[in-house]
Amino acid sequence: MGAHKRVGILTSGGDCAGLNAVIRAAVYRAVGTYGWEILGIRQATVGLMQRPPEAINLTIDQVSSILTTGGTILGTTNKGDPFAFPMTNGETRDRSEEIIEGYHLLGLDALIGIGGDGSLGILRKLAQQGKLNLVGIPKTIDNDVGSTELSIGFHTAATIATEAIDRLHFTAASHSRVMIVEVMGRDAGHIALRAGIAGGADVILIPEIPYSLTKICHHLVERQKQGKNYAIVVVAEAVKSETGESVSSTNTLGQTRLGGVGHYLAERISACSRAETRVTVLGHVQRGGIPTVTDRVIGSAFGVAAIDLIAEENYDQMVVWRNREIGSVPIAEAIAHYQAVDPNEILVKTAHSLGICLGN
Repeated sequence: MGAHKRVGILTSGGDCAGLNAVIRAAVYRAVGTYGWEILGIRQATVGLMQRPPEAINLTIDQVSSILTTGGTILGTTNKGDPFAFPMTNGETRDRSEEIIEGYHLLGLDALIGIGGDGSLGILRKLAQQGKLNLVGIPKTIDNDVGSTELSIGFHTAATIATEAIDRLHFTAASHSRVMIVEVMGRDAGHIALRAGIAGGADVILIPEIPYSLTKICHHLVERQKQGKNYAIVVVAEAVKSETGESVSSTNTLGQTRLGGVGHYLAERISACSRAETRVTVLGHVQRGGIPTVTDRVIGSAFGVAAIDLIAEENYDQMVVWRNREIGSVPIAEAIAHYQAVDPNEILVKTAHSLGICLGN
């Protein structure tokens, strides 16, 4: 069974479905199998900055019913780089040593960090600086973390997007409209490609493949000539304008957010095809809700595997899913490789073969 250990676990970056499945499985394995303690750290690294650090002792009874709960019971944050943390006076401060001290104040023997490439990169930098024992678990609806075929949250997000597309087919046909569905995808087009194929889209636009409005409009006009009076266009939020500029908006707090490419396309498609267009921006709907079977199962497997890596004292590793098996790779290797859509991959070929226009 090995020596008694006290393990911390935190969720960092944007929330998504399946995080609680990971937490639950880690607690079951750590407490039920090894007899360890496991502490849930609140609000990611922010919880480790607090004094005393904000953490709760997690028991099997506490987590037994959270498998189907969306979001994360621990809370999370995707703001505030601890190496340049924004203070209330407008300045930034390096608070990394506070986080490292928080780890030691909790008496942790190891830390499980659940996050995307950005979060895992920060956590690894902290671990290297403070000589902390870290194990990573990949989480991102964009599915763009390297070295793993699946990250927590992606399958649920793609399923929600597909369900939305399914519903839009009927209203599009009823009113002879082109329905444009803008889905999430900060840098990668995995959600748009997967949901577009599954939902029977006519056009799929992703940031990895440049597009021509002329070719899109030609495709839609040809559909009209064939008597197909409506169409579904799926676009990832990171798709740029035809000339290469990012489409984004800035709020009253000065924060810039991706989004708006759906409306950008709607105006131009309407002008060149003479079709009536409507835009649906799914946004954070894709992050919420009950996790799918895949996210529950993969999340559970990831949670167990992370605890086993700690039992083996195999640190600085990220759990991965490849070839229907759980494995691990060095965190540095995983975050060094950004996993965008390969324009030559099988799903791109599949889309082309189904007559879907990718804009190129």
